[in-house]
Amino acid sequence: MISRREFLQASAAASAIVTASGLGSLGRLAAQQKLSEADLLKFDPLGTVTLLHVTDIHAQLVPVYFREPSINLGVGEVKGLPPHLTDAEFRAHFKIAAGTAEAHALTSEDFVSLAKNYGRMGGMDRIARVISAIRAERGADKVLLLDGGDTWQGSWTSLQTKGQDMIDVMSALKVDAMVGHWEFTYGAERVQEAVKAMPIAFLGQNVRDNEWQEPVFEGRKVFERGGAKIAVVGQAFPRQPISNPRWMVPKWEFGLREEELQKQVEDARAEGADIVVLLSHNGYDVDRKLVSRVKGIDIALTAHTHDAMPGVVKVGETIIVASGSHGKFVSRLDLDVKDKKLAGFRYKLIPIFSDAITPDPDMKAMVEKIRAPFAKDLDRVIGQTDSFLYRRGNFNGTFDDLICQAMLKERDAEIALSPGFRWGASLLPGDKITFDALANATAMTYPNCYRTEMTGKQIKDMLEDVADNIFHPDPYFQGGGDMVRVGGVGYTIDVSKEIGSRISGLTDLKRNAPLDADRKYVVAGWASVGENVQGPPIWEVVEKYVAGVKNVKLEANDAVKVLGA
Repeated sequence: MISRREFLQASAAASAIVTASGLGSLGRLAAQQKLSEADLLKFDPLGTVTLLHVTDIHAQLVPVYFREPSINLGVGEVKGLPPHLTDAEFRAHFKIAAGTAEAHALTSEDFVSLAKNYGRMGGMDRIARVISAIRAERGADKVLLLDGGDTWQGSWTSLQTKGQDMIDVMSALKVDAMVGHWEFTYGAERVQEAVKAMPIAFLGQNVRDNEWQEPVFEGRKVFERGGAKIAVVGQAFPRQPISNPRWMVPKWEFGLREEELQKQVEDARAEGADIVVLLSHNGYDVDRKLVSRVKGIDIALTAHTHDAMPGVVKVGETIIVASGSHGKFVSRLDLDVKDKKLAGFRYKLIPIFSDAITPDPDMKAMVEKIRAPFAKDLDRVIGQTDSFLYRRGNFNGTFDDLICQAMLKERDAEIALSPGFRWGASLLPGDKITFDALANATAMTYPNCYRTEMTGKQIKDMLEDVADNIFHPDPYFQGGGDMVRVGGVGYTIDVSKEIGSRISGLTDLKRNAPLDADRKYVVAGWASVGENVQGPPIWEVVEKYVAGVKNVKLEANDAVKVLGA
């Protein structure tokens, strides 16, 4: 849900750079001078083992803006707990001052103003530089680099190469192991082909062949680093056939598989592992519950829900690390291993401020080579945005508002539905809308923009189903995304209620009348998990709309009202 404050912030003139901390008056150069590569990498090493974790990069090869959510609600036992804190509450919990570089990286506060001071974040050449520097400091034989998945999808180059661009980049980074989620949307055949060819261990203890219940992927792998044996157990996204098309992986089953995970941990210990690491794509709240039930896991590297936290959370004896998304962060966790167990640790979430970090020349050249064949498409300017475009948030994102507007007009629909994806970079007011930027929010293997009819009751039932997927009090029933975005309709949601009772006040905004349960409405949407969906790819729909309006300017969106938070 977009507040008036956020909308006014998003529409502020580019010249009006004022922040509560006074940082804005310094200008971009002064802000950048406050950041240095040495400061970002500064770390007091501990022990003989370093774990590095990156996750949810979503194929972002070059630096981007990415706004963290202003609303990230927790329900049930996790209400009010990290990562379900945002902005001032988040800063208070982690003792972060307003207007600082850390506040900008980790919150949505004054994002536009601070982005103009601190610049973009991420970029695989900057990540390569950070990893190389840590390996040089510690010694490569002491460093284990792990990737939490959602790596091969999220850009035009990845879509066109079926993820090969990111496979090549991550192989060059010498990633030791990874897990998957959106990787599976390239289809089972492509995934198996890639896994067989790449030098990275693709782990997934919870993926089975549905005929013989045999493991599809290696469940765990043991690495020796710094004199310690580290067992890494991989956990793929457990709800793959529900959240994404089943027909893309028709012979595979997923799920949490607690008992099998417990056995993986016990077998690893029996085989001499000093440390057991869960490399997971379950989502933060799911992992918080999982490690409270599965014993013997020292470290859980969580992913999927895109949470970035500058400190770890301990559940029992297990350390949970959350490393954000879109290449904005690299997590460093130093381990002191004594007498075949974890005796101590030290952690830092390293923000990848692209203006402060020297690009690695070899990776820079690789990224340029990957993007060169697609440069004509990537650089094509479609229009300009006068509003701040972002996606992340439980209920609305302005980029999704734009997508919904495009579907309403170009598909001649009364109601538009856009999935609550958490991937997609942000654009500042005044930025050009290039095809590259548009693809970063739409590039996927099932992009067809359908046009159909749904009754008011069907629309309510759909919203109830999605809401339960997000706000069910038991994390094991959560899918980890955000609410479907809507155009042409408004509603009230009470996140404290049960399924069937959360959604009320459905309103046809054009007619300013209650949605009729029996009436059929023309609905446009995209990313249906059904097979053989008809319609143009969503990027064509949005490109046509933006080219028509030329300058995107969005009205404040208060169509969704939230209760019970």
